[in-house]
Amino acid sequence: MRIILDAMGGDNAPGEIIKGAAEALQTLSEGGEGLTIVAVGDEAKVREAASAAGLAEEPGRFEIVHAGEVIEMCDEPARAVRRKKDSSMVKGLTMLADGQGDAFVSAGSTGALHVGASLIVRTVRGVKRPALATIIPGSEKPYLLMDCGANAECRPQMLDAFGVMGSVYMQKVQSIPRPDVALVNNGAEESKGTPLYREAHQLLKQNPHIHFAGNIEPRDIPTGKADVVVCDGFTGNVILKLTEGMAKSLLGMVKQVFLASGLTKLAYLLVRGGFSGLKKRMDSEEYGGAPLLGCTKPVIKAHGSSKARGIKNAIRQAKICVESGMTETMAAALAQLADGSEA
Repeated sequence: MRIILDAMGGDNAPGEIIKGAAEALQTLSEGGEGLTIVAVGDEAKVREAASAAGLAEEPGRFEIVHAGEVIEMCDEPARAVRRKKDSSMVKGLTMLADGQGDAFVSAGSTGALHVGASLIVRTVRGVKRPALATIIPGSEKPYLLMDCGANAECRPQMLDAFGVMGSVYMQKVQSIPRPDVALVNNGAEESKGTPLYREAHQLLKQNPHIHFAGNIEPRDIPTGKADVVVCDGFTGNVILKLTEGMAKSLLGMVKQVFLASGLTKLAYLLVRGGFSGLKKRMDSEEYGGAPLLGCTKPVIKAHGSSKARGIKNAIRQAKICVESGMTETMAAALAQLADGSEA
């Protein structure tokens, strides 16, 4: 299996990116065999980072492909994809589309990756634009939120397709045999919401490829009551950022409580293990990244601030996507859905 890695994408490139690749090769393949990571980026800088990580170029295990340009976070996405053909992101996506790899991982610009994946890798039938999905820890269990920022405006049919894509992802990657799919709304009743959401509700309700659990109110999302939470990209991005902000605030407030006095500091020593476990559960690097679902091949968006562990887990996620046949299963279900809508 060949995983193409954008070595120049993200705040900590290429050092932490290549360090993550080294950790992935050490932990995700037996004896360093069976997994090949192709790092795309400035050859001199990638070699330097690889040397620091104790990683040597070796055909069939770790390979370097030179790319002389980098898409910066400040670049306008569509223009950057069109003009920076020799960037690590565009070159990597082109290699994926040409069959030189099985999946692509990048911590670079989300907007550019979305545009590049759409134009270069392309989408499966029934999907106009890929959706960005992310796993979020819940009080009961993790859940998949999609779309969480790629498509601010959606049609009802797009939300219906999101339900299928999210359900297949949770089956294949998270090993949930019958994921519950819910639609974000301001009430549980079918009559709630805007015309977009009322029509989407009916489509999801009649969709034979998913187990639709109905509407889900925002207050129930953090529990993990549903395995897949469907919404448009604008709503999803608000939910994601609010969740991140609330989690950070709550952890900060709990820390203040424990630091209030000598007695509370002593109490902290008794619960430190559980508190550390909670912080780990809420760490985005544990999941590695957000898949762009709907592409013809797996594309994983790692967090822009990812360190080595986050990159390693993004590569792990890409590997599972390939091994599980997620894309093929998703494409088949979406083709059937498209056939039904055209009938």
